Amino acid sequence: MAKAMVVEFRVLPPMTCALVKDINPLVSVQLSSAHLPTRIRAVSLNEILPNALRRKHNPHWTGGFSLGVDLGMSRTGLALSKGFSVRPLSVLKLRGQKLELQLLEIAGREEVDEFIIGLPVSDDGKETPQSNKVRSVAGRLAARAAERGWRVYLQDEHGTSEEALSLMIDMGHSKSARQNRIDAYAAMMVLERYFSMAGQGTELVLPKQLELQEKLRRGPPKDADFFPEDFDG
Repeated sequence: MAKAMVVEFRVLPPMTCALVKDINPLVSVQLSSAHLPTRIRAVSLNEILPNALRRKHNPHWTGGFSLGVDLGMSRTGLALSKGFSVRPLSVLKLRGQKLELQLLEIAGREEVDEFIIGLPVSDDGKETPQSNKVRSVAGRLAARAAERGWRVYLQDEHGTSEEALSLMIDMGHSKSARQNRIDAYAAMMVLERYFSMAGQGTELVLPKQLELQEKLRRGPPKDADFFPEDFDG
């Protein structure tokens, strides 16, 4: 009898692949989409392009707003990108489901179609215990966001807090202002890194439910003059 398999997708630019995990946790195999069952397809960046890649190929493109998210233990910083304007937005003191619902509400109000969540990594590039917590939040948010055709990405945030603090000092912010707003500025640095790298190195977080993945493929309404096939990814 064939073993049951759990299929989980992840986009790793620039190569598109699907990660198939056997029920044996020691077995992990990367397969191209040609080897997947016909009813399941790997998702490629050509199907779900991040806003940063769209901007790279069209400097005048201003649609598709992005929400930067810096998840902390008790505070979450938010930043917003509309076109070429990246700015700190707010700091939330929420956790769990209340935080996720508030993020969705803000996204709807600000006409956001993607979340860029900072992923903590250590100095040597390895993930930390906090990384696992961020991945859990990102996974739950991705399932909720996919219902609306919105995407969730993870972006390496190493050093962004230090960059944010340095920027705030240079801008002349007081100590109290820095303490109150540092998380929002850290989220802004995450967004700036994401756009400066044109989305390379970001990780698309996909819900496991295939019907939600299909909603992501369809996505929110696209610009009339935008054609994914024009891009190589």
